Amino acid sequence: MKRILIALAVLLAVQVADAQVKTPEAAKKAVESAKAAAENPKKATKVATWTKLADSYLDAYNAPVGNAWVGATKQELALLMGNEKPVSTENVELGGQPLVKESYENKDLYFNSNGQLVMINVTKPVYEDALAQAVAAYKKAYEVDVKKSKLKDINAGLNSIAEKYLNDGMNSYQLGDLKGASELFGLAAEAAATEPLCKVDTTSIYNAGFTAWMVQDYERAKKFFEKCLDVKYYYEDGEVFAKLADIYKNTGDPKKGMEVLESGFVMFPQSQSILIGLINYYLENNENPDRLFELIGMAKKNEPNNASLYYVEGNIHKQLGNNDKAIESYYKCVDINPDYEFGFIGAGILYYELAVKLSEEASNEYDDAKYMALVEQFEKALHDAIDPFEKAFAISKDNSLKVNIAEYLKNIYYRFISKGADYEAGYKKYDEIVKNGLN
Repeated sequence: MKRILIALAVLLAVQVADAQVKTPEAAKKAVESAKAAAENPKKATKVATWTKLADSYLDAYNAPVGNAWVGATKQELALLMGNEKPVSTENVELGGQPLVKESYENKDLYFNSNGQLVMINVTKPVYEDALAQAVAAYKKAYEVDVKKSKLKDINAGLNSIAEKYLNDGMNSYQLGDLKGASELFGLAAEAAATEPLCKVDTTSIYNAGFTAWMVQDYERAKKFFEKCLDVKYYYEDGEVFAKLADIYKNTGDPKKGMEVLESGFVMFPQSQSILIGLINYYLENNENPDRLFELIGMAKKNEPNNASLYYVEGNIHKQLGNNDKAIESYYKCVDINPDYEFGFIGAGILYYELAVKLSEEASNEYDDAKYMALVEQFEKALHDAIDPFEKAFAISKDNSLKVNIAEYLKNIYYRFISKGADYEAGYKKYDEIVKNGLN
């Protein structure tokens, strides 16, 4: 979930200061004047009439924001906003981040702990449908532009509208209005697809589906995720396949969901969400999970030197409880590619998680003999994790990954610190790395 939130968060369109922003009153007057011109039969045949109407609606959309812009400091806004003062101030939390919310007559401004503006939410727009009206005006401009002399301006306007819808969708998402966010993301995709721009906005399409999926509006979500597949946009690790399969499962067609997952697995065999979805399907429907090994086998034939496929095979065995076979597959990775650290990491994590499980069982065991037997198994599993983690640490060239491996090794060596100087030295080595990182 966190990964997806971050992916959405970076979509925020940045608003910039504009000294020429109209007041809401002036913007409304300009729209009324432009509308009157558009209703004049003679003027309605001119491209400029419709682009002016579209621009007027965009000015009206921007008017409540005034001279505020995302990234500004409170000090900068105090100078630019003049006599405009907040009617209330409160501490809030959005997405786990503490913010200060300042409410004005027509907008809410959200500041981070550094006093920097991170979000603007208009609460009293000049027109509720300003962006929709602007799209309609640009469509009309394109219609009357027989010579196609203003395509560049029309496309720039439509692109700007799509970005504004996207920004509004992100605001709604941050404020917890997921249904509203989905609607706005969908409108962003529609604006981008409008002639003559005809742009496929995969970001907005995916976000519209994702937010609809979050509120369990499965039919709407399905429409957007299927559109993603149509345009060959799969998101990170083929997440579109996993989401679409979940939708089919929740709408009574798990077989179709399985087919979607299998298609995704062929393209993204390393995707954990697709893999777990397939395993769950086979187990829940009492079907033979050997189909997974058939799929991975086909992938191996196509890419016999792809070590990651053996890592995936190890994960499948692990999920099915076949630990010995999982270890065998993980170590096969290194036979294929000696520099591929994830096989060792997979083996280390398997042993480590087994140790954690045995520790929990021991803590709930009251029979002394059984308790001691579990402790012995626990220590063996934990000790078995050392070698693969050490080998992964040695061959990895990714410092951030090495720090993560060091966290495991630090914990393991600490458990055995009383057993000798080597364990104490290991603990000190990896504790230092965890604390200070690697350059």
